[in-house]
Amino acid sequence: MAASMIAAVCWVPRGAANPIPLKAEPPADDEIEALKIAHDLEVHRSSDAEDDLFEDDDEDMGADKLPDPVAQAIAAAQALRGSEGRAKGVDSLVDDLAELDMEHYDDEDEGEDAGIQLFGNGGLGAAYYASNAEDPYIVNKEEDDEEDEIEDMTIKESDLVLLTARTEDDVSHLEVWVYESGEVDEDGASNMYVHHDIMLPAFPLSLAWLDCGPIGKEKGNFVAIGTMQPEIEIWDLDIIDEVEPVAVLGGPVISRMEEEIKKKKSKKKKKEKKIKLKEGSHTDAVLGLAWNLEFRNVVASGSADNSVKIWDVVTQKCQHTVHCHNDKVQAVAWNKKQPTVLLSGSFDRTVAMVDGRAPDQNAIWWGVGSDVESLAWDPHTEHTFVVSLEDGTVCAHDIRNVGSVSKPAPGTTSKTLYTIHAHEKAVCSVSFNSAAPNVKLWDLSDNQPTCIGSVNPKVGAIFSSGFCNDLPFLLAVGGSKGNLHVWNTLEVTEVANRFGSFASGINHKK
Repeated sequence: MAASMIAAVCWVPRGAANPIPLKAEPPADDEIEALKIAHDLEVHRSSDAEDDLFEDDDEDMGADKLPDPVAQAIAAAQALRGSEGRAKGVDSLVDDLAELDMEHYDDEDEGEDAGIQLFGNGGLGAAYYASNAEDPYIVNKEEDDEEDEIEDMTIKESDLVLLTARTEDDVSHLEVWVYESGEVDEDGASNMYVHHDIMLPAFPLSLAWLDCGPIGKEKGNFVAIGTMQPEIEIWDLDIIDEVEPVAVLGGPVISRMEEEIKKKKSKKKKKEKKIKLKEGSHTDAVLGLAWNLEFRNVVASGSADNSVKIWDVVTQKCQHTVHCHNDKVQAVAWNKKQPTVLLSGSFDRTVAMVDGRAPDQNAIWWGVGSDVESLAWDPHTEHTFVVSLEDGTVCAHDIRNVGSVSKPAPGTTSKTLYTIHAHEKAVCSVSFNSAAPNVKLWDLSDNQPTCIGSVNPKVGAIFSSGFCNDLPFLLAVGGSKGNLHVWNTLEVTEVANRFGSFASGINHKK
């Protein structure tokens, strides 16, 4: 695995984020104690072959190295949040830790002047105060610190927010970036920075922003995350320092940490049992996600288990499972103008279309020449979609030219509106500009594709890209080198000449 990579990027609609995000409540005393117990059990767990739930995390871990305590604490909090009491058999260990009082180990009784440390000749001018609160020359200390912190965390009306799913040194997390479109530096470039991040339990593969959470009433600011695990996590982006998602679609009935603790507490070694999954869960990695803009509680997912599932976020239940493919389902996409129509693309070299109102009815298929990498509906018409392929091509199809009502035979390719030989290697991501019709840095007028601009964003192999709906000529790109690049495509002369009129009234300055 690369040292750092971005597997997915996703824009958040302007104004959706809380200008001043909330901070998660600190854990209660019993939760902290549960963390101590779980962390100790995790550190001392055996390396027996039958202990393979965490074998990916331990792959490069020697006997003299301990797991990352932050990652372990987060995992433990996910599993044990709200638990009561102590685990049997470890009370003495916790008591010993309490007796050592490690939190105050470095404290020293230095008398009434302990707050002041002296340098140089010990004069008052060389005094160093342990905190601003002890410095008599600083006034309104707490108010100033609080105001600075609020200002640093405030998301302005002119700011754009985008999400990246990053893995670095085998640690995965979701980054919430702020793109300051209203301010530019001396070179005319906008500033970007990570506002906060969320630790993830597994390698992330797909993202979908949504405004509907488990409560399902007022609109919020959420993201669905698909990973190498069979569950889909829903996180509240307006809460900082949270350690668990607000909802989990599918996945184990009990968490992997709870399962591990049960095994550790058992006196007898038992043969490894298959983890029991929730009813309707995927059974393999979640490769693709799509949120339905019209039916806000609906999310679709495609998985390496060859299935497509339609979920109700409010009830956290799988409403439908669609079996259209006999290989991994890499991408899913809802039609924005006919919101019940769902596309799915697979490694079996087919694209399938179903109606979410009757997903059990026969699908319509299109055969393509290679494994499907991504899908996108043309936002300017309800009839056209494009599919990008592993062989470097992008194909366009019109659903009025009906595909096959029976699944195409392997190797069969359906008639296309046009085919773009876009790249020498796999086209991992394709995205439409929502403001200017017929442009994706390709002018598609009259179904005659013409390349009008290209850039090397220096992010390595590009895994994900997406145009911003609020500033539609901004394109976010992430890839194998772990870099995020935002490209103002209006800087391309040909793009500006042909489509600059669509940017009128839009603040597009970079």
